[in-house]
Amino acid sequence: MQVKDVTNAIEAIAPLVYQESYDNCGIQVGDSNMEVTGTLLTLDVTEEVIDEAISRNCNLIIAHHPLIFSGLKKIAGRHYVERIVIKAIKNDICIYAAHTNLDNMPDGVNDKIAEKLGLINKKILTPKTNTLSKLYTYAPVSIADKVRDAMFAAGAGSIGNYTECSFSANGTGTFRPSAEAHPAIGTAGGPRETDTEVKIEVLVEKHREREVLAAMRGAHIYEEIAYELIPIANTNQQIGAGMVGNLAEPMNELDFLAFLKTNMKAEGIRHTQLSGKTIQRVAICGGSGSFLLNDAIGAKADIFITADFKYHQFFDAEGRIVIADIGHYETEQFTPEIFEMVLQKKFPNFDFLLSNVLTNPVKYFR
Repeated sequence: MQVKDVTNAIEAIAPLVYQESYDNCGIQVGDSNMEVTGTLLTLDVTEEVIDEAISRNCNLIIAHHPLIFSGLKKIAGRHYVERIVIKAIKNDICIYAAHTNLDNMPDGVNDKIAEKLGLINKKILTPKTNTLSKLYTYAPVSIADKVRDAMFAAGAGSIGNYTECSFSANGTGTFRPSAEAHPAIGTAGGPRETDTEVKIEVLVEKHREREVLAAMRGAHIYEEIAYELIPIANTNQQIGAGMVGNLAEPMNELDFLAFLKTNMKAEGIRHTQLSGKTIQRVAICGGSGSFLLNDAIGAKADIFITADFKYHQFFDAEGRIVIADIGHYETEQFTPEIFEMVLQKKFPNFDFLLSNVLTNPVKYFR
């Protein structure tokens, strides 16, 4: 098994195309063709994690947080990032990160938090736009079903809980083959041809465009296939930031905070003024989620669980919602479990090791 086999399994559930513009997901250090001796799963890559990988015979580290966010002009060991890169290269260790691309997935970081809290009726808090395209293509009636089915098999036509969604309309297509053409209908250099064709329309998610177009071409009989792939601004309900869901039963605020602290293994919780209301609708965002506060309020959540709120941002709740800041590490600490689940399912005969290193840089005096 090569590194790319492992990373392809991760990208199947968290395509790199959905990472945020500021992010740097993917292979950070190493060769994707390298044979894997062992894989270590972690939230962060620290020098202690590198040492752990060496001691446990792991030459691949899968992390949530990228080691390298911005370009390195020198690799001279001046700080921990450069030292880690040097040590990884010296020991033939490959480092890979799946960060905001995993955050934005329905089965990603926020879903793991929701699982720990037992939330039901979950949905993306802030769905993304500009991640969908509309594909139009035209095929003779005789092969329309074949073309449509091929595109479906490649992932086209998925809308929420529905698959194989399309629209078709019959019409008349015309074309005149040149002398150099190899037409499926008519003769090279012959007169203009007409044929009854089916116009097929399907939605295509951004990360499936290449595969769907390849499937369309493979199923078609035309030498030159007419199609349009047009980006659309529709909201994609399956991809985006944060998540919102409900508790099976409402809880009073103090009981819920205690429940939250225990289930998320939080050292403490910074929160806004409690109002005495019950908690049932819960908004969450792993990592730094203050930018989603208004979305959480708009979703009529009773509480918003995230991290890295600044002092003055707590005022923005204005009594409309409880903000519960449980810490950045605390919201994302279970992310390696996602990697483990995905990889064990794909490669059941290979062991994937969870790191034993506590990478949280924040310490608490109690």
